[in-house]
Order: sequence, then C-alpha cells, then structure tokens
Amino acid sequence: MQVTVTTLTDQVFYLDVSDDMELENFKALCEFEAGIASSEISIIWNGQPLLDNHKTLKEYGIVNGDMVLLQHITGTAGQFASASHQAATPAAGASGSAPVPLIDFGGIPLPGSQSPFSMTPQAPDLPQQDDPQKIRDMFLSNPRELALLKERNPQLADALLSGSLERFSEVFSRQHEERMKKERERIQLINADPFDSRAQQMIAEEIRLKNIETNMETAIEYAPESFGQVIMLYIDCKVNGYPVKAFVDSGAQMTIMSQSCAERCHIKRLIDTRWAGVAKGVGIQNIIGRVHLCQIEIGNAFLQSSFSILEDQPMDMLLGLDMLKRHQCCIDLKNNVLTIGTTGTQTRFLTEVELPDHARLNNTSSKDRALMEQEQKKLAEAQARAQRGNPQPGTSQAVGGNSNSNAGASSPGPQQQFPEEVVRQLMAKGFPRESVVEELRKANGNSEKALVTLLAKSLSIP
Repeated sequence: MQVTVTTLTDQVFYLDVSDDMELENFKALCEFEAGIASSEISIIWNGQPLLDNHKTLKEYGIVNGDMVLLQHITGTAGQFASASHQAATPAAGASGSAPVPLIDFGGIPLPGSQSPFSMTPQAPDLPQQDDPQKIRDMFLSNPRELALLKERNPQLADALLSGSLERFSEVFSRQHEERMKKERERIQLINADPFDSRAQQMIAEEIRLKNIETNMETAIEYAPESFGQVIMLYIDCKVNGYPVKAFVDSGAQMTIMSQSCAERCHIKRLIDTRWAGVAKGVGIQNIIGRVHLCQIEIGNAFLQSSFSILEDQPMDMLLGLDMLKRHQCCIDLKNNVLTIGTTGTQTRFLTEVELPDHARLNNTSSKDRALMEQEQKKLAEAQARAQRGNPQPGTSQAVGGNSNSNAGASSPGPQQQFPEEVVRQLMAKGFPRESVVEELRKANGNSEKALVTLLAKSLSIP
C-alpha cells in the first residue's frame, strides 16, 4: 500500500509499504527520505501520535492512500514532551479524552532568552528584508554569484548594476513579497485538501521542477562542457581595401553589411535602393538597398561578392550561404579555419580577444565595469577598517568577514547538522528546507554565502 508522509516544513513524499510493517521500520524509511534520525521522529495519524514502535500499520488502522504527519522532535524537548504525554495518558484514559499530542517545545522562543531546550548556539543575524544594502554588497563582492544572478534573474541584476540602492531595494522587495505570497497560497491549498486537483497539479509541477534540477546537477557533474559558451565564427577580411571583421553564418540566406560599415568602406555610393525591403529572421530589419558587386580580400585571395545593406545592424558584415556556396567554402572546426574551395585559401577564425566588442562573451559595458570596480573598492576599504577595529558606522561588516574562516576548516560531511535558527531564518526568505541545507553544506555553514547563492539561483522572476 502507499502512504503519503508530510512534514511541518511542507516536505511531501510517498512510501510503498506493507500493512504488516512495524512502526519502527516505518520510521526508518522516513529517516532515509526526510534526513531526520528515527529516534527524533514522531508519526501522527488522524491527530493522534503513534507511540508503540512494535505495532504494525494495520493494527493502527492505516490503509492504502492514508496521509500521516511526520514531526521532528529534538533532544530534551522530545523527552519532555514524551514524559508529559505519558503522565497525561492515565488521566486521559480515565476521562475518555483524546491523548495529548507530542509538541516540540524546543521550537518555542522565550522572551529575552534562548529556549531552555535548545542546545544549539545562537544563530548569527542574517541580512534583514528591510536592509537590502547587505544583500547588494554581498553580490558585488562575489563575482561568481553576480554572474549567476545576471543569467537567472536579469531584472534584479540590472537594478543591482544601476548603482541606485533605492531601485535595487524596490525590485528585491517586490520579488520577495511575490515569492512569499505564492508560497503562502501553495501551503494553504495543500493544507486545505492535498488531494484536490489544483493541489495535485501544484505537487506535480514541483516534482517536475525538482527533476529538472536533478537533471541539471547531473549534467554539471558529468558533462560540464555543455554549460560553456562558445564564441561565434569571425574572420579578418578587407572590403574595398578596408579591414572588416566578418561573421561566418551558414544559416543566413544572403550576405549582408551594415550601413555604417558601407560608409566606412566607401561603397555607399553603389547602393541600389530599388532592392530595398525587409529582412526577417530572429528579428525584422529594414534593407535600404543592395551592392551588386564588390571585391572581398580574404587572406591572399580576392573574391567577388554582393551585399544587402541593412539600416540598423550591430555586426559589420555577415558572410551568408550565397557567398559560401558560390566559392565552395568549408568550415573546418577541427583545425579552426575557413577553407575557400575555389582558391584553396585558408584563414583562421578569430579568438575572443580579437572579436568586436558586441560579439564577446564578456560584453559588460564600461559603465557597469566602472560601477563594479567602484563598489568593490568601497567594500575593500570597509573590510580594511573592520580589520583595524574601526568600522565606519552603517558599513556592513558581514561582507567578506568570513573570507578566511574556511581556509583551515574541513568540509562538513553529509551528516553535518546546522543550527536550526540559521535554517529557519533562510527558510523565512521563501526557500525550501532541503535547498537551504544543501547550500549551507556547500558553503561550509556560512549562512551569508548560502543566502547569496539561494538568491542567485532563483530560477524564475516573479
């Protein structure tokens, strides 16, 4: 039979078990799925805690399709709750009332002090939602996460690089509120009726996204080259004696040239405007005319070609299929050369450094680069003041504060436990528990690095 298990952290999984399985073995299966020790697991069914580990599921009355609640009870709090339940059981039996459910009293904060049942150290303060300055500083001090943010959440990245703290705060707050709103709607829908069609569709979508994440993680591990970017194929040539960097594109039907390049090569006077029209492809651009015949020099070979002149084109020239077929060109990716069949001439493809600015992979504008350099300089000065023991008021000391703390630390194993308060603070930002624990493990327990990575990995913009 199949039993659905849900937790207080909205984790849901399904177990295929036999009805004669003892509760102790059922908890062991839950330990494998939820990552919680079986001794700290309490199973609640129909509002009643299941206390006898040697009873079978059939004896408890659990049948196929039932849902049970898994509650995590830690340390002294679990023993205290169990003792309270045992003390209350005789009275409950005498009066006929329902037994007292197990409650994790360790999760209840006491005013002005830590919980008496909490054995974990005080969690460090994380950047608050009303203080986006720390979040912004952490992104600017971590180029890797900044690059990931540009890819996954360009709207927030643009606000970050705009240099305006107000704009970044506005975008960040809006996305956070919308994410939290969707999370609350999801929890309400599942808690109302987990077997409702809309709830089932939501669960199915979460499973699909989880499978996509798993597939991507597998690809990163076994085929990391698939995530690398390749530069386009450009060659050096001359048009009417003027140097031009031409893009070789066998998917283009015709050879084209920008209007600015035609002016630079002094062939604008040859444009026949009777051939004006519209070029359609990925986008739509106006064709102002055509140059019927012009000479191209590639290597030591001189070739004849015609050009369609586009009004607004970022690249200077594009060698299309008409030119490549006319001169029997061969794109040799093994030797990284373009071979012209009619003359036997070979010319190499340009490296990324030799490409025009618009074609480079790292095409960050000079304004953005200057802004990043300015922000990184401010952060370096703030860190230097903090090391001297004289931090500037209002300056975040958290940024880069743990840069050397992990140098001699060993990586935590898969059983590494993190302070529950740290996990809860990160989950309060709208991230699931398993993602929070995974990023904390990768960051060696550094909550700030884990938060930055979780924010950068937001797959969808609300």
